[in-house]
Amino acid sequence: MAQGTVKWFNDSKGFGFIVSDSGEDVFVHFSTIQGDGYKTLREGQVVEYESQQGPKG
Repeated sequence: MAQGTVKWFNDSKGFGFIVSDSGEDVFVHFSTIQGDGYKTLREGQVVEYESQQGPKG
């Protein structure tokens, strides 16, 4: 599992970006956030994630 830091996340639009430890920007959508309650991320939060190719890349 990869690790990175939340670059920004827009609660009203439901998406944002994570900067991977290798420096790449990784798109994140609220529907992929695991956990109970409101699905959001905070800028600067360290996260673990699994990336996958979507229809747009």
